[in-house]
Amino acid sequence: MIVKIGRSSNLYGALAYNNLKVEKENGQILFANKIIETPSGHYSVAQLSQSFMPYLIANRNTEKHTLHISLNPDPKDNVSDEKFRELAEQYMREMGYGEQPFVVFKHTDIDRTHIHIVSVCVNEEGKKISDKFEKRRSMNVCRELERQHGLIPATDKEHKQNNKIFSPVNYQKGDAKSQIASVVRHLPNYYQFQTLGEYNALLSLFHITTEKVEGELQGKFQQGLLYFALNDKGEKVSHPFKASLFGKDVGISALELHFEKSKETLKNHPTKQTLKSAVTTALQATKDEQTFKKQLAEQGINVVVRRNDTGRIYGITFIDHNSKTVWNGSRLDKELSANTFNAYWNNNIKPEFKDPNQPQQKVSQSNDIEDVPTEKPHQLFDFLNTEKHEDGLVEALGGLLPETQGEDYEEMDFANKMKKKKKRIRGQ
Repeated sequence: MIVKIGRSSNLYGALAYNNLKVEKENGQILFANKIIETPSGHYSVAQLSQSFMPYLIANRNTEKHTLHISLNPDPKDNVSDEKFRELAEQYMREMGYGEQPFVVFKHTDIDRTHIHIVSVCVNEEGKKISDKFEKRRSMNVCRELERQHGLIPATDKEHKQNNKIFSPVNYQKGDAKSQIASVVRHLPNYYQFQTLGEYNALLSLFHITTEKVEGELQGKFQQGLLYFALNDKGEKVSHPFKASLFGKDVGISALELHFEKSKETLKNHPTKQTLKSAVTTALQATKDEQTFKKQLAEQGINVVVRRNDTGRIYGITFIDHNSKTVWNGSRLDKELSANTFNAYWNNNIKPEFKDPNQPQQKVSQSNDIEDVPTEKPHQLFDFLNTEKHEDGLVEALGGLLPETQGEDYEEMDFANKMKKKKKRIRGQ
């Protein structure tokens, strides 16, 4: 079981975040300790807050008085609601918060069912409850809970290996903006890509695409990005979201810096030769696109193919989840450009590869870019007609993301908002 302990000065925000899950039927309140009961058994955020007010009023000088704790058993553990209550009560008691008011929320909106506990770390006298050696004590408590309740033990190594998970957007669930945000705000932190095309290839795995817009606004030239949700066919199914809605880190300026850093990082990256060998081997061993994709997917490599209206392949991108790198085919090797795959899969012309022992010709910079038709950027604000489909929509058929379990990035978004809000208050 993995535990995350967050502290903030925003009790209302923590309660609102969790209660919203309940209102959307993606969660429920499992247990309430020292919380004023309501006749109906249902709670609003204001009603929950009342039980904490005496502690906050008595609070002397503890700035981060709110605790926001998540307990995350292994997905293979079949934990009942009653067992979750026991885990929450025992954890809070062992950590010194057993006599505090707290609310236990169960989240069911992702495959990894888990619980959140909201409480305060100041007692009735306003004194802060000691948090010395908190991480060490929390880890020891977790190991004991795992032993007592027969849960699968979690190690730090397993946590680090599995703490990067992104869920594809499902537009039918609604709230496309939050779903897109949970991906785009974090994806550049883990993956290296060198162009907007490579970024879009990566985004397509999560049913997202982005487009560049530019134009003149109030006499000044401006450019930016719009994000859209896609369906399984690669068609836009949401209205456009400006990049600024997700923060400056996903805007065009930040991404261009990321492109430059990635170019430097990947210049002599050992993954390039390894990936090239894997792609070449798969191409020689398979006869069609789906078999080719399947063979590479088994090695943790996704293939994204781009076609125009006539079916001609004009772009191919490889996403290696092992090294978290994204490569256009021609960037890997001139012989792995889109033209090679178009000739093979559309015209049955199997490529003949040169002897690897022979010296390779240096690929010119023009070959670093796929044979992609030039597309003019959309004019700023001229994007209201979202039903128009562009040529060569990104597709990712046959590619499946490696199955992992880990962080809920929606929760990370919430934590980041709390930090930003605190900074704004200080600035005032």
